[in-house]
Amino acid sequence: MEEIVMNNSLRKKIVTGMTAAAALAAVLLASGCPTTVQSEPAAAKAVESGGPLPSSVTGFLGPDASKLVPGPEGGAALAWINPNAQWSTYTKIQLLPVEFWAADDSKVSTADQATLTEYFYNQLQTNLSKSFTLVDQPGPGVMTLHVALMDSTTATPGLRSISVIVPQLKVINLAQSMVTGSYAFVGSAEAEMKATDSVTGAMLAEAVDQRAGGIGIKGAASFQWGDAQNAMDYWAQKIPNRILQLQGKPAQS
Repeated sequence: MEEIVMNNSLRKKIVTGMTAAAALAAVLLASGCPTTVQSEPAAAKAVESGGPLPSSVTGFLGPDASKLVPGPEGGAALAWINPNAQWSTYTKIQLLPVEFWAADDSKVSTADQATLTEYFYNQLQTNLSKSFTLVDQPGPGVMTLHVALMDSTTATPGLRSISVIVPQLKVINLAQSMVTGSYAFVGSAEAEMKATDSVTGAMLAEAVDQRAGGIGIKGAASFQWGDAQNAMDYWAQKIPNRILQLQGKPAQS
């Protein structure tokens, strides 16, 4: 697993005052092992009840959002896989900038939104590049991957998005990069993903997932975005492995 850089002073702050179980979780985090559990996003509840999907889902995924169904065990909360997709033909991936979708009343500052998307993009880039060639242009055999973080705690009208790419390794430590000290995303984070054929635009796969838990934010106030980081690390590992699985290939070690 990808190692997350964490300096000694931050590691001591995380462990201090935590229970033995929470300390163990911090050790798992330091070694790069995501410690999250799946939770139910609002979109999953809408699918179960037959109600309308949140605008954050329909806005990002478009008309194909109506195809979402409960995901498989161990997979995303909601997902759809194109049964006609020729997965083995995709050897290259065009990774678009990660977006952050929020309403005007979001408690997450624009600066923090940028930091979160920068971190997630770089984690995805690192893991995808282990098994695929990353390109910046559409073409034959190229899959376009688009991922977004959702601030599901805000009102849905007036959604806006932000996306920024920062060179790999510039955002070394997420916790020390946050600027507001806010507790948005406490305990969970929600993301949406869509993979399309870069030439035709045909939807290959789409998913909505929400992860909760982690190092226990209340017991580690100095690392208040730890749960969101764990979730992003999990997705950054899960996405390439799911693509490999669809191609009939072994997962990354």
